[in-house]
Amino acid sequence: MIKSMTGYGRGECTMYDRKFVVELKSVNHRYNELNIRLPRVLNALEDKIRKRILSEVHRGKTEVFIQFETLSKKDLKVHFSEALCDAYVEIYKQIKSRYGLTDDLSLPVLLRIPDVITAEKDLSDDTAAKELWEAVCGALETALAAFISMRELEGGHLAEDLVGKTRELQKMSLSLTERAPLVVKEHEQRLMERIQDNPLLKDVEIDQNRLITELSLFADKCCIDEELIRLRSHLSQLSAILSDRQETTGVGRKLDFLVQEINREINTIGSKSNDLTITQIIVEMKSQTEKIREQIQNLE
Repeated sequence: MIKSMTGYGRGECTMYDRKFVVELKSVNHRYNELNIRLPRVLNALEDKIRKRILSEVHRGKTEVFIQFETLSKKDLKVHFSEALCDAYVEIYKQIKSRYGLTDDLSLPVLLRIPDVITAEKDLSDDTAAKELWEAVCGALETALAAFISMRELEGGHLAEDLVGKTRELQKMSLSLTERAPLVVKEHEQRLMERIQDNPLLKDVEIDQNRLITELSLFADKCCIDEELIRLRSHLSQLSAILSDRQETTGVGRKLDFLVQEINREINTIGSKSNDLTITQIIVEMKSQTEKIREQIQNLE
């Protein structure tokens, strides 16, 4: 299924007295860029998280935010810096002696000293690592499911719009096909009228071979049969990809390439055009193709 590159998903999971929140959001990008922001204690899991997300996301700039909160006492380690506390107390005694102070150094004062007592999360054992991954997966899978669902939903809307625009291009291509054979006939008619209206050529016998040669050169110069065949083929492929509901990896790049080729054929037809009607159709086709190209930039 065609997906948009824009999406958002959020998931929560609470296990083993630990709470995880995972958020994913993505925007358009030419390549597949993934940035993960997570607490330092989860750094060992970053590679697994990255691989899981990249197995589902193939294009776009994706931001991942992971929050972690533990309510388990076994995850917390409190450290007392004896050396730092001793240094503070020694300085305090020197100040007290120098200035004759009488205040006593109390426990609350010591506890307010920075870094004397510190707390940190310690989840380095194997059991904790397994529990962390299990909980992270719970939140990640929920967020990823919502994220992909939103990308698919928006991708479906974009595909419907692109199918409509592609049909318009196919109609214009059909108009070119119908108009192309008339260009030479109308040129021949105008040429004969100019000859007949020219008084200097009134009594001059027309060289039919020269006239046929002139018309042949004109027909060869403005012939767009090959371009129309390729254009119809590209449009048919474009329509088939957009209508395909099967999983399509990297469909955005395929469509981008096809639109480049479609634009190339349209430009070639325009450069060969010696007809006002064809030129007008080409202008409309270029406008429609540009709309398709811009819309495709939103697809994965």
